[in-house]
Amino acid sequence: MSGYRARTTPRQTGPAAWNSILPAQGPATPHDGDASADFAVIGAGFAGLSAARRLTQLAPSARIAVLEAGRVAEGAAGRNSGFMIDLPHELTSEDYAGAGDDRAMIALNRVAQDFGRDAVAEYGIDPAFFDPAGKVNGAASAAAHAHNESYANHLASLGEASEMLDAQAMQHLTGSPHYRSGLYTPGTVMLQPAGYVRGLADGLRRDGVAIHEQSPVTGLTRQDDAWRVETPKGRLSAGKVILTVNGHLESFGIARGRLMQVFLFATMTPELDADTLARLGGQPRWGVTPSDPMGTTMRRIDSAQGGNRIITRTCAVLRPGMQVRGSDMTRAARVMQRKFDRRFPQLAGLRMEHAWAGHLCLSLNGVSVMREVEPGLYAGCVQNGLGTARGTLTGMGAAELACGETSAITRHFTAEAEPKRLPPQPFAEIGANAVLRWKEWRAGAE
Repeated sequence: MSGYRARTTPRQTGPAAWNSILPAQGPATPHDGDASADFAVIGAGFAGLSAARRLTQLAPSARIAVLEAGRVAEGAAGRNSGFMIDLPHELTSEDYAGAGDDRAMIALNRVAQDFGRDAVAEYGIDPAFFDPAGKVNGAASAAAHAHNESYANHLASLGEASEMLDAQAMQHLTGSPHYRSGLYTPGTVMLQPAGYVRGLADGLRRDGVAIHEQSPVTGLTRQDDAWRVETPKGRLSAGKVILTVNGHLESFGIARGRLMQVFLFATMTPELDADTLARLGGQPRWGVTPSDPMGTTMRRIDSAQGGNRIITRTCAVLRPGMQVRGSDMTRAARVMQRKFDRRFPQLAGLRMEHAWAGHLCLSLNGVSVMREVEPGLYAGCVQNGLGTARGTLTGMGAAELACGETSAITRHFTAEAEPKRLPPQPFAEIGANAVLRWKEWRAGAE
């Protein structure tokens, strides 16, 4: 008999603003009492809901239950920047390119996009929540512009299109005089991430999938040919279990000492009125990632995506306990206000309506954990800061493994090495945060 106990359950800091700006959800249906299912999926983010949808395709008559610690779209799925990127996006590199030939990963990322696009059509999800608008790498300095040129050359070597924008074009797009150039790539899907995952959940419910929110899993126990899944108010017996909990995989004792628990921070303006929009200028929807991966991400959305607002995202901190400190949030909010004011001097001093932290999980060697942990228990975790596309893929792949299917997704992720072991604590936390702070300082205006 095998068993796993959850050392901690997810704890969120600040609102999931992408969810807050949408209409309220209906009441939750927590798991209560004893039940059984053919498949239990733990976690209802991009990975978990993608796993559940893939299960409905591969095993249409199966009984599927999804258990979520909080509410759908209140976790990481409502706290990210909403970029579903097809191209190389290696966060530890100077210009996102990474090393080697990325064609296989690009192809897989586009599989994830196609999976999402099909779900939008099948479930009637608002297409404004899944907008194939592309994105821009913004550059505010000569060094960042050089990063863009390097990245453009890398993309050209892969046969991928890009377009360099000058300062005038960047101001026409964003309303900001901050950027000296930008590199536009057409393949990114710009999500309203909370709207998209809520649409996935609604579609799955209509397909007969039981989604139990406010049902944190506290333990897993192998009993004969099934797994007993424990929640605070009940138990679920399932033939197969898929863990799609990203960094909380470590909470269950899996890959312990090998995962970097990182938080990024974001703010969102109140809805901008007509006078403010006139002063802002620019286009109603756009997304800018920084040419330096440790710089600042910006997005503007419109009324179809939850209101005319600007989102700022920057600052990173490693917290092995998977909980940010109050001082982390205070500092990040101060930095993001300064970044916003520098980009939009015509709106300087505009107070933010929302500020929050979002949990990422990375491995030192950039690998995921998508494999069969032991008979009947599967993981689709460790997204390396690429939760929308990588989460979709690892969720799909875990579902395919659970159904005995082989695909390009399963071949890719099961061939990866395991995550490298981290240095011992407290050295890992102290050292990593020193490096993150230095990289943030070096990114400067980016």
